[in-house]
Amino acid sequence: MRILHTSDWHIGRMLYGQRRHEEFEAFLDWLATVIRENEIGALLVAGDVFDTSAPGNLAQELYYRFLCRVVGSECRHVVVVAGNHDSPSFLEAPKELLKVLDVHVVGNSRADAPQDEVLVLKNAQGAPELIVCAVPYLRDRDIRTVEAGESAADKDRKLADGIRRHYADVVALAETQRAELGGDIPIVAMGHLFTAGGQTVDGDGVRELYVGALAQVEAGIFPEGIDYLALGHLHVPQRVQKSETRRYSGSPLPMGFGEARQRKSVCQVEFDGREASVQLIEVPVFQRLERIEGDWDKIARRMAELAAEDSASWLEVVYSGDTIIGDLRERVEEAVEGSRLKVLRIRNNLVIAGVLKQVDPGETLDKLSVNDVFERCLVAKKISEEQWPGLRRAYQEVVESLREEGAQVE
Repeated sequence: MRILHTSDWHIGRMLYGQRRHEEFEAFLDWLATVIRENEIGALLVAGDVFDTSAPGNLAQELYYRFLCRVVGSECRHVVVVAGNHDSPSFLEAPKELLKVLDVHVVGNSRADAPQDEVLVLKNAQGAPELIVCAVPYLRDRDIRTVEAGESAADKDRKLADGIRRHYADVVALAETQRAELGGDIPIVAMGHLFTAGGQTVDGDGVRELYVGALAQVEAGIFPEGIDYLALGHLHVPQRVQKSETRRYSGSPLPMGFGEARQRKSVCQVEFDGREASVQLIEVPVFQRLERIEGDWDKIARRMAELAAEDSASWLEVVYSGDTIIGDLRERVEEAVEGSRLKVLRIRNNLVIAGVLKQVDPGETLDKLSVNDVFERCLVAKKISEEQWPGLRRAYQEVVESLREEGAQVE
């Protein structure tokens, strides 16, 4: 039995206002080819299929067209669980129709029905070949009862206990199923969460996120009976506690410039009985991203090199020189004029650092959120405190509007 583990597609995501439809299409075409050529029996997608809970028509078209292309070939099954970016009800809406095609979708988790997350997948002859514990993103309301007067520590502890209990119940049901069926059927568990020690990168959209209201859960919550653990949520491909058979596949496309140099991959898992061996298949780069950082001479030199190569890279330009440049944007636009380069973001660290220095000399930009920077600006510009509430509301409306339009706000 050979399966493919992937996650965090984030179909429909934009990068600083730039649509990425062609990238997502190229990835899904490539993935379908890998599934066919490598004779993959089951595809597991561990959450965040879409970037928003209400994906646009183009994003939906890519997803359903891919499923139609894959099912019915060598790939006998597709299992999709919801991530924190997905709408559980949206993913599950065509659930019964997709089940006829051996596409199994689990969007919601219910503590009273863990059996709904245990799937027995059969081979072409109708014999069981794999048991999947398809656990979606576990929301606070799914696993924790709120009590009056509980502290933040109590909340965190109850969340961790709830997640541990949920996996224990689902895996126990899977082991019971295996015992009833007989044979050495492997058990694969899926999930979408943040395990302690997990690696993130700047701009991946995960660093500040929580699982429910819990930042991290210990890797020890997963029962020993799992033969392979297929996780999603973290965008960096990585093992969990150095285990070869407990992994994050990572996002197949870089979600931001912080991931630009990251090698993306999917996990091919082959079972010999219950013994799993894992091979990483590297995902091609469909759209090159590059962050250019330094003083003006360094930035200008690198842009000239890329233009000479006829590169079609998307750029983030980060100016960190010692001299204030008031016309940075004009200089950058002039440097790329006539080339295939596209500048998506320009950040002038010197100007921002100047604002921060007026407030707290010890602060740096990478430690602050967009809201923190706005607060520092209010102080630096000596805005009357009576005006702060109204300005904060207006600012939040602007930020929310940008997010709704698909802009990346950091």
